[in-house]
Amino acid sequence: MKLVTAVIRPERVQQVKEALFQAGISGITLSRVSGHGGEQEVVEHYRGTRVMVEFRDKVEVRMAVSEPFVQIAIEAICKGARTGEVGDGKIFVQTLDRVVRIRTGEEGAAALTPVTETRLAPG
Repeated sequence: MKLVTAVIRPERVQQVKEALFQAGISGITLSRVSGHGGEQEVVEHYRGTRVMVEFRDKVEVRMAVSEPFVQIAIEAICKGARTGEVGDGKIFVQTLDRVVRIRTGEEGAAALTPVTETRLAPG
C-alpha cells in the first residue's frame, strides 16, 4: 500500500480528478496549499504597493492505493496535470504501514476503496 501525494495547479484539479476516476481511483483527498518551486517570483501591485508573490496557490491531492494502482495513479495525475510549463507540480509516493477503515475495522488493502479487476486494464 502506498500514499500518493501530488501537488498540482488549482486550475488542473478537474482534469486530474477525471483522469483518476477514469483509472478507477475514486478515494481522494484535496487540500489547498501554498508553495514555491521552480516558478519565478511575480511582482504584483496591491493598493498602489508593489508586492512580491513568493508562494503560489496549489492543490494537494492525496490517495491511498494498493500496489497495482501506484503506477496507474501516477500516470493519471501526469495526464491531468501536465501543461508543459514550469510549476506543473510534483508527485510523492510513500509506503503505508497500516490502513484501517474506521466504519468496519477492515485493515490493509481491504480498507482501501474496492475496485474490480476489470478497471486495472490499461485503457
